[in-house]
Amino acid sequence: MTGQLFLGGGGPDYSEHQQMALGYANRHGLIAGATGTGKTVTLQILAEGFSNAGVPVFLSDVKGDLSGLAKSGTPDHKLHGPFMSRAEKIGFADYTYHACPVTFWDLFADQGHPVRTTVSEMGPLLLARLLELSEAQEGILNIAFRLADEEGMPLLDLKDLQALLVWIGENAKELSLRYGNVSTASIGAIQRRLLVLENQGGAGLFGEPALDLADLMRTDADGKGRINILAADKLMNSPGLYATFLLWLLSELFEELPEVGDPEKPKLVFFFDEAHLLFDDAPKALVDKVEQVARLIRSKGVGVYFITQNPSDVPEDILGQLGNRIQHALRAFTAKDRKQLKLAAETYRENPRFSTEEAIREVGVGEAVTSMLLKKGIPGIVERTLIRPPSSQLGPITKAERAAFLAASDMAGKYDQTLDRVSAFEMLKSRAEKAAAEAAAAEEKAEEETPSLREFNAARRYSGKGVSRSTSRPKRINPTFGEAMTKMVVKELTGVTGRRMVRGILGGLFKGR
Repeated sequence: MTGQLFLGGGGPDYSEHQQMALGYANRHGLIAGATGTGKTVTLQILAEGFSNAGVPVFLSDVKGDLSGLAKSGTPDHKLHGPFMSRAEKIGFADYTYHACPVTFWDLFADQGHPVRTTVSEMGPLLLARLLELSEAQEGILNIAFRLADEEGMPLLDLKDLQALLVWIGENAKELSLRYGNVSTASIGAIQRRLLVLENQGGAGLFGEPALDLADLMRTDADGKGRINILAADKLMNSPGLYATFLLWLLSELFEELPEVGDPEKPKLVFFFDEAHLLFDDAPKALVDKVEQVARLIRSKGVGVYFITQNPSDVPEDILGQLGNRIQHALRAFTAKDRKQLKLAAETYRENPRFSTEEAIREVGVGEAVTSMLLKKGIPGIVERTLIRPPSSQLGPITKAERAAFLAASDMAGKYDQTLDRVSAFEMLKSRAEKAAAEAAAAEEKAEEETPSLREFNAARRYSGKGVSRSTSRPKRINPTFGEAMTKMVVKELTGVTGRRMVRGILGGLFKGR
């Protein structure tokens, strides 16, 4: 049916088509269920359906299985055998095998094209979440971003932020008078967290060229929406980095895309797998931001689908905005499990033919309890649904096949080489070098003045006003403060520590330049 995305068969004999209206697909959704109940296949058939309808998709491949979207399924594949009979059972008469247009991405630039953003675009709120900073440490981070804006210093990569934090630490006393207490202990803690992030491979996320969102919203020559697959199997070893990156991407879509109201179909569908990682121990400010984005981004034509084991993983205020729901089986082994199962069942519009609570507990692998939005956004009656088989390959493609797709991609070469334009690190380095040069010049000038002083002493000796047999340089028992500072600067000029010392002594040098 036009404007509908086929999900599977429902009803007593599974012959009734269960569909999602594309016009309401931007009202967000939920795919939930215990491990091994079929969530990945459901995600795969939804991605295929949106792609076939000309809707671009972004999803993360947590287990590595979804790369099979790039390759057509085959009847002789060991995992596809049972699907032909399932297709007949649910009345999927035009079931065929085909591949989808896919673009592979990878924060580590290993299994896909590199994905980058800048420190400035990430912003202090998300970066503080990524680094797991305390409130006081987040305050220092906000000062750093404020200073970068005021001084016109772009924060592009981690070395920019690290250099700026060093400068803030060296000028902490002066900055504290303006912004409140600037603790060097807090700065040190942030620097350590940045080091941990680097060790986890997170430094590759920051830099240029930054990701162009338009590259995620493309269609192929046949009008099919491209499926953007983020390799996340390795990324899941750093769950904070994974969740923060996806939230940043969602926020960027929200901020940059124009208002489109209620389109006939979404401009982009965004799947957020392992959604509980976003909300675990998240501060209220961050949860509020997610709620705001979820509430408003649908008017930008973006549908967001959270994938998790239990609906309770998603905060209630956000869960209430997820109109299209596919609930796979939930286990109820403990009292807490039974309570969560009951709560999950109560969120559906009841079907008089069966108990929703029992259905959620009893549905088998590849089967789900579904409820889609109907006309005027009214939730549909809950139905037991046998999910349709995918047309693309189940399971991952080989490394050689992935390499071939990457080489043939129209994104090949666009993001491969990093750019390192002048930013905060280079600007601070230049200022420090200038300060060092001025300090060296002052020392040289002091050295040049010594011969004149010797001549003056010699003149005094011939005139009888002074007697000095020594030809050595005069020694001052009490050097001036300026001379002491100059000598200390010159002594330390040979290394990085020296340049930082100059910046510390001449703290006001960088202002207004």
